[in-house]
Amino acid sequence: MRKNIVAGNWKMNNDLAEAEELIGHIKMQLVKEPEATVMVAPSFTNLYPVFQALKNTPVIVAAQNMSEHEKGAYTGEISADMLKSVGVETVILGHSERRAYFKETNELLAKKVKTAIEKEMTVIFCFGEELEERKSERHFEVVERQLKESLFNLPKSAWKNIILAYEPVWAIGTGETASPEQAQEIHKHVRELISKNIGSEVAENTSILYGGSVKPDNAKEIFAKEDVDGGLIGGASLKAVDFVEIVNSF
Repeated sequence: MRKNIVAGNWKMNNDLAEAEELIGHIKMQLVKEPEATVMVAPSFTNLYPVFQALKNTPVIVAAQNMSEHEKGAYTGEISADMLKSVGVETVILGHSERRAYFKETNELLAKKVKTAIEKEMTVIFCFGEELEERKSERHFEVVERQLKESLFNLPKSAWKNIILAYEPVWAIGTGETASPEQAQEIHKHVRELISKNIGSEVAENTSILYGGSVKPDNAKEIFAKEDVDGGLIGGASLKAVDFVEIVNSF
Protein backbone atom coordinates (compact mmCIF):
# COMPACT_ATOMS: atom_id res chain seq x y z
CA MET A 1 0.00 0.00 0.00
CA ARG A 2 1.45 3.35 -1.02
CA LYS A 3 2.19 6.05 1.56
CA ASN A 4 1.10 9.66 1.79
CA ILE A 5 4.30 11.74 1.95
CA VAL A 6 5.11 15.41 2.47
CA ALA A 7 8.78 16.24 1.85
CA GLY A 8 10.25 19.69 2.37
CA ASN A 9 13.08 20.59 -0.01
CA TRP A 10 14.95 23.50 1.58
CA LYS A 11 17.20 23.97 -1.48
CA MET A 12 20.13 26.39 -0.84
CA ASN A 13 18.53 28.04 2.16
CA ASN A 14 19.17 28.10 5.93
CA ASP A 15 22.54 28.24 7.64
CA LEU A 16 22.97 26.07 10.73
CA ALA A 17 21.29 28.45 13.16
CA GLU A 18 18.35 28.98 10.81
CA ALA A 19 18.01 25.24 10.21
CA GLU A 20 17.95 24.51 13.93
CA GLU A 21 15.38 27.25 14.51
CA LEU A 22 13.12 25.94 11.73
CA ILE A 23 13.36 22.37 13.01
CA GLY A 24 12.54 23.55 16.51
CA HIS A 25 9.34 25.20 15.29
CA ILE A 26 8.36 22.17 13.20
CA LYS A 27 8.85 19.86 16.18
CA MET A 28 6.68 22.07 18.37
CA GLN A 29 3.82 22.27 15.87
CA LEU A 30 3.82 18.77 14.36
CA VAL A 31 1.52 16.20 15.89
CA LYS A 32 3.26 13.09 17.24
CA GLU A 33 1.70 10.77 14.67
CA PRO A 34 0.94 12.73 11.48
CA GLU A 35 -1.27 11.19 8.79
CA ALA A 36 1.58 11.50 6.26
CA THR A 37 5.23 10.46 6.27
CA VAL A 38 7.16 13.70 6.81
CA MET A 39 10.61 14.45 5.35
CA VAL A 40 12.93 17.46 5.25
CA ALA A 41 15.91 17.93 2.93
CA PRO A 42 18.48 20.42 4.27
CA SER A 43 21.77 21.35 2.61
CA PHE A 44 24.69 18.93 3.00
CA THR A 45 26.27 20.99 5.80
CA ASN A 46 23.12 20.76 7.90
CA LEU A 47 22.25 17.09 7.38
CA TYR A 48 23.90 15.70 10.52
CA PRO A 49 22.76 18.38 12.99
CA VAL A 50 19.21 18.21 11.61
CA PHE A 51 19.29 14.41 11.81
CA GLN A 52 20.38 14.66 15.46
CA ALA A 53 17.69 17.24 16.23
CA LEU A 54 15.00 15.01 14.73
CA LYS A 55 15.89 11.82 16.57
CA ASN A 56 12.86 10.33 18.33
CA THR A 57 10.51 12.17 15.96
CA PRO A 58 8.65 10.78 12.92
CA VAL A 59 10.47 13.18 10.56
CA ILE A 60 12.89 11.65 8.04
CA VAL A 61 15.96 13.57 6.86
CA ALA A 62 16.76 13.43 3.12
CA ALA A 63 19.63 14.75 1.02
CA GLN A 64 19.05 17.00 -1.98
CA ASN A 65 21.52 15.20 -4.25
CA MET A 66 24.38 12.69 -4.32
CA SER A 67 27.12 11.43 -6.61
CA GLU A 68 26.82 8.45 -8.89
CA HIS A 69 30.33 7.47 -7.78
CA GLU A 70 31.03 5.42 -4.66
CA LYS A 71 34.31 7.19 -3.84
CA GLY A 72 37.40 8.64 -5.46
CA ALA A 73 38.91 11.82 -6.87
CA TYR A 74 35.64 13.72 -7.36
CA THR A 75 36.26 16.99 -5.52
CA GLY A 76 33.15 18.47 -3.95
CA GLU A 77 30.98 15.41 -4.45
CA ILE A 78 29.07 13.50 -1.75
CA SER A 79 28.66 9.72 -1.87
CA ALA A 80 25.86 7.47 -0.72
CA ASP A 81 28.08 6.00 1.98
CA MET A 82 28.86 9.48 3.30
CA LEU A 83 25.14 10.23 3.55
CA LYS A 84 24.41 6.95 5.28
CA SER A 85 27.25 7.53 7.75
CA VAL A 86 25.39 10.58 9.12
CA GLY A 87 22.03 8.80 9.25
CA VAL A 88 20.61 9.87 5.89
CA GLU A 89 19.07 7.08 3.81
CA THR A 90 16.81 9.07 1.47
CA VAL A 91 17.93 11.26 -1.43
CA ILE A 92 16.22 13.55 -3.94
CA LEU A 93 17.47 12.93 -7.48
CA GLY A 94 16.62 14.61 -10.78
CA HIS A 95 15.20 17.84 -9.38
CA SER A 96 14.39 20.26 -12.19
CA GLU A 97 16.99 22.72 -10.91
CA ARG A 98 19.70 20.04 -11.08
CA ARG A 99 18.60 19.24 -14.63
CA ALA A 100 18.46 22.90 -15.71
CA TYR A 101 21.41 24.52 -13.91
CA PHE A 102 23.81 21.59 -13.64
CA LYS A 103 22.86 19.85 -16.89
CA GLU A 104 22.00 16.51 -15.29
CA THR A 105 20.78 14.17 -18.01
CA ASN A 106 18.51 11.16 -17.89
CA GLU A 107 21.60 9.01 -18.48
CA LEU A 108 23.47 10.51 -15.52
CA LEU A 109 20.40 10.21 -13.31
CA ALA A 110 20.06 6.54 -14.22
CA LYS A 111 23.57 6.04 -12.85
CA LYS A 112 22.78 7.98 -9.67
CA VAL A 113 19.58 6.00 -9.10
CA LYS A 114 21.43 2.72 -9.68
CA THR A 115 24.07 3.66 -7.10
CA ALA A 116 21.46 4.74 -4.57
CA ILE A 117 19.48 1.52 -4.97
CA GLU A 118 22.62 -0.60 -4.68
CA LYS A 119 23.33 1.23 -1.41
CA GLU A 120 19.78 0.47 -0.24
CA MET A 121 18.74 4.12 -0.15
CA THR A 122 15.28 5.50 -0.85
CA VAL A 123 15.10 7.74 -3.91
CA ILE A 124 12.69 10.62 -4.45
CA PHE A 125 12.94 10.84 -8.24
CA CYS A 126 11.80 14.11 -9.82
CA PHE A 127 10.47 14.51 -13.35
CA GLY A 128 8.37 16.99 -15.26
CA GLU A 129 7.98 19.23 -18.27
CA GLU A 130 8.95 22.84 -18.95
CA LEU A 131 6.50 25.51 -20.07
CA GLU A 132 7.16 25.23 -23.81
CA GLU A 133 6.76 21.45 -23.60
CA ARG A 134 3.41 21.87 -21.87
CA LYS A 135 2.27 24.48 -24.39
CA SER A 136 3.20 22.25 -27.32
CA GLU A 137 1.36 19.35 -25.66
CA ARG A 138 4.50 17.22 -25.36
CA HIS A 139 4.25 16.84 -21.58
CA PHE A 140 3.24 13.17 -21.71
CA GLU A 141 6.10 12.42 -24.09
CA VAL A 142 8.67 14.28 -21.95
CA VAL A 143 7.59 12.62 -18.73
CA GLU A 144 7.62 9.16 -20.31
CA ARG A 145 11.12 9.67 -21.68
CA GLN A 146 12.47 10.85 -18.32
CA LEU A 147 11.06 7.83 -16.52
CA LYS A 148 11.97 5.33 -19.23
CA GLU A 149 15.59 6.44 -19.53
CA SER A 150 16.28 6.74 -15.80
CA LEU A 151 14.04 4.23 -14.03
CA PHE A 152 12.40 1.63 -16.22
CA ASN A 153 15.58 -0.44 -16.47
CA LEU A 154 15.45 -1.09 -12.71
CA PRO A 155 14.37 -4.53 -11.49
CA LYS A 156 10.92 -4.78 -9.99
CA SER A 157 12.46 -5.37 -6.55
CA ALA A 158 14.09 -1.91 -6.61
CA TRP A 159 10.78 -0.08 -6.80
CA LYS A 160 10.07 -0.51 -3.11
CA ASN A 161 12.74 2.19 -2.66
CA ILE A 162 11.39 4.58 -5.33
CA ILE A 163 9.18 7.59 -4.65
CA LEU A 164 8.23 9.76 -7.63
CA ALA A 165 7.75 13.53 -7.62
CA TYR A 166 6.07 15.23 -10.58
CA GLU A 167 7.35 18.78 -11.09
CA PRO A 168 5.64 20.92 -13.69
CA VAL A 169 8.71 23.13 -14.09
CA TRP A 170 6.57 26.08 -15.13
CA ALA A 171 4.92 25.98 -11.68
CA ILE A 172 8.07 26.03 -9.52
CA GLY A 173 8.89 29.31 -7.85
CA THR A 174 6.60 31.17 -10.25
CA GLY A 175 3.47 31.28 -8.14
CA GLU A 176 1.75 29.31 -10.89
CA THR A 177 0.24 25.99 -9.94
CA ALA A 178 -1.01 23.15 -12.07
CA SER A 179 -4.67 22.66 -11.38
CA PRO A 180 -5.58 19.62 -9.28
CA GLU A 181 -7.02 18.15 -12.48
CA GLN A 182 -3.74 18.68 -14.37
CA ALA A 183 -1.80 17.09 -11.53
CA GLN A 184 -4.15 14.12 -11.42
CA GLU A 185 -3.94 13.70 -15.21
CA ILE A 186 -0.14 13.35 -15.14
CA HIS A 187 -0.08 11.23 -11.99
CA LYS A 188 -2.62 8.82 -13.47
CA HIS A 189 -0.64 8.68 -16.71
CA VAL A 190 2.56 7.89 -14.80
CA ARG A 191 0.87 5.15 -12.81
CA GLU A 192 -0.34 3.62 -16.07
CA LEU A 193 3.20 3.80 -17.50
CA ILE A 194 4.59 1.99 -14.45
CA SER A 195 1.88 -0.64 -14.72
CA LYS A 196 2.69 -1.19 -18.40
CA ASN A 197 6.48 -1.25 -18.01
CA ILE A 198 7.03 -2.69 -14.53
CA GLY A 199 3.76 -4.19 -13.31
CA SER A 200 0.39 -3.28 -11.86
CA GLU A 201 1.35 -4.15 -8.28
CA VAL A 202 4.35 -1.81 -8.40
CA ALA A 203 2.20 0.91 -9.96
CA GLU A 204 -0.37 0.65 -7.20
CA ASN A 205 2.24 0.74 -4.45
CA THR A 206 4.44 3.59 -5.74
CA SER A 207 3.85 6.98 -4.11
CA ILE A 208 3.71 9.86 -6.59
CA LEU A 209 4.12 13.33 -5.12
CA TYR A 210 3.18 16.66 -6.66
CA GLY A 211 5.97 19.24 -6.67
CA GLY A 212 4.67 22.50 -8.06
CA SER A 213 4.06 25.40 -5.64
CA VAL A 214 2.00 23.53 -3.05
CA LYS A 215 0.73 25.90 -0.37
CA PRO A 216 -1.55 25.58 2.66
CA ASP A 217 -4.48 26.99 0.68
CA ASN A 218 -4.28 24.46 -2.19
CA ALA A 219 -2.75 21.36 -0.59
CA LYS A 220 -5.99 19.74 0.54
CA GLU A 221 -7.59 19.97 -2.91
CA ILE A 222 -4.48 18.64 -4.68
CA PHE A 223 -3.90 15.81 -2.19
CA ALA A 224 -7.54 14.73 -2.51
CA LYS A 225 -6.93 13.53 -6.07
CA GLU A 226 -6.84 9.75 -6.41
CA ASP A 227 -3.32 9.42 -7.78
CA VAL A 228 -1.65 12.25 -5.82
CA ASP A 229 0.05 10.86 -2.73
CA GLY A 230 1.48 14.04 -1.25
CA GLY A 231 3.90 16.78 -2.15
CA LEU A 232 7.52 17.78 -2.59
CA ILE A 233 7.38 21.24 -1.03
CA GLY A 234 9.78 24.08 -1.83
CA GLY A 235 9.22 27.60 -0.51
CA ALA A 236 6.41 26.68 1.87
CA SER A 237 8.70 24.21 3.66
CA LEU A 238 10.82 27.13 4.91
CA LYS A 239 7.98 28.34 7.16
CA ALA A 240 7.11 25.88 9.90
CA VAL A 241 3.48 26.95 10.18
CA ASP A 242 2.90 26.56 6.43
CA PHE A 243 4.76 23.26 6.21
CA VAL A 244 2.89 21.73 9.13
CA GLU A 245 -0.43 22.94 7.72
CA ILE A 246 0.39 21.18 4.45
CA VAL A 247 1.29 17.99 6.36
CA ASN A 248 -2.07 18.24 8.10
CA SER A 249 -3.93 18.52 4.78
CA PHE A 250 -4.48 14.73 4.71
